[in-house]
Amino acid sequence: MARDETRTANPAPAASVPQQQRQPQQRPPQRSAWVTRLVVVGLVLAALNLRPAITSLGPLLEEVRTGLGMSGSVAGLLTSVPPLCFAVFGLTAPRLARRFGPGAIVCAGMAAIAAGLLIRPFLGATAGFLAASALALMGIAVSNILMPVIVKRWFPDRVGQMTGLYSMALALGTALAAAATVPMTRALGGSWQTGLAVWGTLAAVAVLPWLVLNRHPATRAPKANASTPDQAATTPALSITRSRTAWALACFFGLQATAAYITMGWMPQIFRDAGVSAGTAGVLLAVTMAMGIPLAFVIPRLASRMRNQGPIVVALGLSGLMGYAGLYLAPASGAWAWALLLGVSNCAFPLALTMIGMRTRSGAGVVRLSAFAQSTGYLISIPGPLLVGVLYQHSGSWGLPIGLMAGLMLPQIAVGVLAGRNRTIEDELG
Repeated sequence: MARDETRTANPAPAASVPQQQRQPQQRPPQRSAWVTRLVVVGLVLAALNLRPAITSLGPLLEEVRTGLGMSGSVAGLLTSVPPLCFAVFGLTAPRLARRFGPGAIVCAGMAAIAAGLLIRPFLGATAGFLAASALALMGIAVSNILMPVIVKRWFPDRVGQMTGLYSMALALGTALAAAATVPMTRALGGSWQTGLAVWGTLAAVAVLPWLVLNRHPATRAPKANASTPDQAATTPALSITRSRTAWALACFFGLQATAAYITMGWMPQIFRDAGVSAGTAGVLLAVTMAMGIPLAFVIPRLASRMRNQGPIVVALGLSGLMGYAGLYLAPASGAWAWALLLGVSNCAFPLALTMIGMRTRSGAGVVRLSAFAQSTGYLISIPGPLLVGVLYQHSGSWGLPIGLMAGLMLPQIAVGVLAGRNRTIEDELG
């Protein structure tokens, strides 16, 4: 199927294609309008499914723990599974895409998400729940990596616009799952199993456009060039570990991911333990996640106009520190304010992606830096949610876990300021 990626809506013999048309900077050959629209629909539906597996669990974590007999430490392990899967399975995405094509892998990823979410509540044991969650997260991992590849290939002249569109859909799916899971659970009879499984149907719907796209010859992506992961992955990558900026970005990505997964996994439980109802706790998490919808557009545009992104890093970090202070001092009375502040702080994710693009000169450099920063970053983020669960279980309160969250914000600011300096990895590597 790797050869299929060279097909287009208007195939032509290789000898008749002008040399400049084969350059990475040029647009791919035109395809029919309906195919392009279907790609847009597929991107949006796929993005909607990249977080509900995680944020639907937080509002029902107490019921899941009770139903499966989980300890706090095991629940902390459950909240650490997403970054582990993203780090491990994400590394397989470029190789799979080279062999089968990125569209086929995204289609398989959506199917894995649907299967994992539909079966995990009904397996009746913690081990089965974790295994099915890992299946869904595997689908998210490979899709997450390949979405930018599809955008680059199909919309090379609208990368920013289409990235903003699927980033908004990702944030919308994140917030929707957090807000709607508890009300849907009640409407469907009160069973937490049904309330979690229902999100598998959304992933099943997302499979449909990709099935059509991968069956139609006009939808085959053009052959990868040096600016895509398919060939860039063959470039020696060891030298990037000598770049201080690359390490700063990896640490910044890892620490912001730590904060995000702690928030998604534990913030509803913090509010519930403070006396907030389960439904309201889910809505508060939704508010936090929904902040990413408008800010996913604002922050990257603002960052791209600045030579140094350090001030944005500091502003987001201070917002997080104020949110954690509020959670510690008055979690229930100021809940809406803390949710908003932590939502602003969690928008370090689009900032990290923007800085990855700004810290390189070439397309191949972007791929290498993105792979290094995200894989290393997700590995860094794995212990955080688990440690929060252990501290909560052994201390019996949220004081120590919140102190840990606030403490991690300080090195996040420090490495973010280093990563935001106006330099590129190519300059550092000579």
